[in-house]
Amino acid sequence: MCLHVFEIQAGDGLVQKARTYEHENNTIYARAKVFKGQSEASTSGQSSGGVVAREPSHESSRREGGPVQERQHLDSYDIVRTRPADIVSKQGKEGEPISLQSNFFRLQTKPEWRIVHYHVDFEPELENIRVRMGILSNHANILGAGYLFDGKQLFTHKKLEKDSIVLCGQSKMGTDYKISIKCVGIVSNAEPRFLQVLNLILRRSMKGLKLELVGRNLFDPHAKIPIRDHQMELWPGYETSIRQHEKDIMLCAEITHKVMRTETVYEILKRCSNNPSRHQDEFRANVLDLVVLTDYNNKTYRINDVDFAQSPKSTFSCKGKDVSFIEYYLTKYNIRIRDHNQPLLISKNKDKAQKINASEVVVLIPELCRVTGLTESMRSNFQLMRAISDYTRMNPDRRIDRLRRFNNRLQNTADSVKVLNDWNMKLDENLINVQGRIIAPQKIVFNQSKCSSGESADWTRCFRDQRLLTTPSEGIDRWAVITPERNSFDLKTLLDSLFRAASGMGLKIRSPHVIKIQDDRTGSYVRAMDSCADMDPKLILCLVPNNNVERYSSIKKRGCVDRAVPTQVVTIKTSKNRGLLSIATKIAIQLNCKLGYTPWMIELPLSGLMTIGFDIAKSARDRRKAYGALVASMDLQQNSTYFSTVSECSAFDVLANNLWPMMAKALRQYQREHQKLPTRILFYRDGVSSGSLKQLFEYEVKDIVEKLDIEYKRANSGPPMLAYIVVTKSSNTRFFRNGRNPPPGTVVDNIVTLPERYDFYLVSQAGRQGTVSPTGYNVLYSNIRLSPDQIQKLTYKMCHLYYNWSGTTRVPAVCQYAKKLATFVGTHLHSIPQNALEKKFYYL
Repeated sequence: MCLHVFEIQAGDGLVQKARTYEHENNTIYARAKVFKGQSEASTSGQSSGGVVAREPSHESSRREGGPVQERQHLDSYDIVRTRPADIVSKQGKEGEPISLQSNFFRLQTKPEWRIVHYHVDFEPELENIRVRMGILSNHANILGAGYLFDGKQLFTHKKLEKDSIVLCGQSKMGTDYKISIKCVGIVSNAEPRFLQVLNLILRRSMKGLKLELVGRNLFDPHAKIPIRDHQMELWPGYETSIRQHEKDIMLCAEITHKVMRTETVYEILKRCSNNPSRHQDEFRANVLDLVVLTDYNNKTYRINDVDFAQSPKSTFSCKGKDVSFIEYYLTKYNIRIRDHNQPLLISKNKDKAQKINASEVVVLIPELCRVTGLTESMRSNFQLMRAISDYTRMNPDRRIDRLRRFNNRLQNTADSVKVLNDWNMKLDENLINVQGRIIAPQKIVFNQSKCSSGESADWTRCFRDQRLLTTPSEGIDRWAVITPERNSFDLKTLLDSLFRAASGMGLKIRSPHVIKIQDDRTGSYVRAMDSCADMDPKLILCLVPNNNVERYSSIKKRGCVDRAVPTQVVTIKTSKNRGLLSIATKIAIQLNCKLGYTPWMIELPLSGLMTIGFDIAKSARDRRKAYGALVASMDLQQNSTYFSTVSECSAFDVLANNLWPMMAKALRQYQREHQKLPTRILFYRDGVSSGSLKQLFEYEVKDIVEKLDIEYKRANSGPPMLAYIVVTKSSNTRFFRNGRNPPPGTVVDNIVTLPERYDFYLVSQAGRQGTVSPTGYNVLYSNIRLSPDQIQKLTYKMCHLYYNWSGTTRVPAVCQYAKKLATFVGTHLHSIPQNALEKKFYYL
């Protein structure tokens, strides 16, 4: 750990001295968890209003409380134009029409409505933004009732009489200031700033509803829902965004909930102190990467480090004198810190994508920090998750009702109405109507017949009388089973069900070589796997007593990294389940896939097509590392197989620097199998936020296009046809059909899509609980010579090929595989699997 001393800026604009901490292992910028109805969304922790450290050279990144919050939203908004110039229309025509509603409200404005932009200077120079805003507010009669000011920029909807005016003002301290206001120009409605200002106006209007800003979104602490049995609260809130959509400017409003634990970081500290010899290490392990809320300013921070060398008694320079943290919080917030010996928490903003505050460091007090979000153990607690889902998983009719109530509150609360009226803004009272289309149910292809996926896109029942598409000609032979000796009867029950289920699907499974161990320790399983290496098993099944993560990881690492043998882990509880035959069916399908064979396929009209999915997952052991996984199909019309590869990358880089070598491996594997390169490549890129689209297009897409041309010329092939599509699962857009979820196969490519993109929404999965979340697809690059209808239908077809589930998935199967593989390596293996497994679904 390196220690530096430099000036810091507190939330009230005071210049102070403090220490900053550079701890490479803990510079993490993962996201806080927020419950959004049925799913989760992410939000970056904000850091302002605490004791904040910054490099002196980054003056432009200083943030002083509320006013700067508006400035941040202004700077971070960006419109990236990715629609190819030759795309005349992105709308499809095929499919059954369907009338839908969506969670958008159309914005109405008067014809003469405009935004005028002014630049404001103070003389003498005044850095404190709150003081600037206070002085300027005395001239509201000149500026007009509705104006926005972030400390430097001023926006009004009425032009002042002169382009340049000078006003006089005085601070509460009696200092006189000269205020120069100069017109910059009219903000065109085609500029990103136009929409930025609209979002700021909306945010100011929503504050009239008495909502609290936590992170990036507004929540209602007065409507909090206590979950006392688990020491938690749920704060209901709203995620809102105003954008120019195809024809209208519209407000997208989504219901969200934030999990607020009543437990403080100090309580975690006290729990860890029960083990004095390891309490520091244990405390670090429990709190690093947590997102916490400070009630005194309703800001969220991510904990990156803990400083045990300092305490609240430590001092820093404030207004030219040394002040302790105890004195600072008592004076500024009237808060008395009880434990004067607790360590200090360090929060750093290292999110390079924000492009601001890159060197900001915030010092926090454990007893003043409330933990947010859920731990993995909490997520595995069925009672807790059920208690939360009772409130967060809203059916469409309930969600529609909440959205209408939000709109009604906004248009009938006096403070909110005043802000909207000052800017001549008005929202439609009704949700937007959207016309969509339903892609016809797909045919699922088995060995000797086909069956329809049906209106619910679920073909589980088909397995009763269908044979798997491809299976080993000799069946599954030369395989081993490892089980504790006391569970021999459970193994017999499992194998009997497995043989019966496999037989019905046309899969032969021969009797395995059984290795019995005396206990269920991790080392016993690993030694047993080594002992059966002489028989060169094609597959090893381990029967384990419970879901022990360490044992599971050790088994998988020995099989995938050391031995290149696919493994299947089954718990004893599974073998005793009443629906054992159904479970055995799924296990048999997994065993077939892990040997490189395919259980089913869909009707595919194109030959020579390679579909690729790519995603990134962070390492659970070292948060500086991440693993990128690429999964590619090898012409599903001919041999219905896949190729998978993994590469290590940096957790802090949005771009995948090792993407092309992975893609080149897949292309060469395709060439070995078909003696030619694929005619068309459909590339689905997951794991990218909308703020990274520009980087992605400028570097990743252009690099792939350039290297593909070189690769195809080297192979004397015609020019490659590529479609590069960004997949977005975390969209706030929702669709409703008469107060219910739309059916699988619903496509929307108009009205709520964006004019600067070649994009569409697809509901590919059946929504049985809560509100279904459509997946957004944005075609960043395309010369694939396929119509919008063909791209939409191909994308939907690819959602039928995830072999862990006999139904459709939210994203194309190659994306789902890539996500599962990257997470599997980052969570359990922490090493690159052996190349011999690249043609097998060893990670299912």
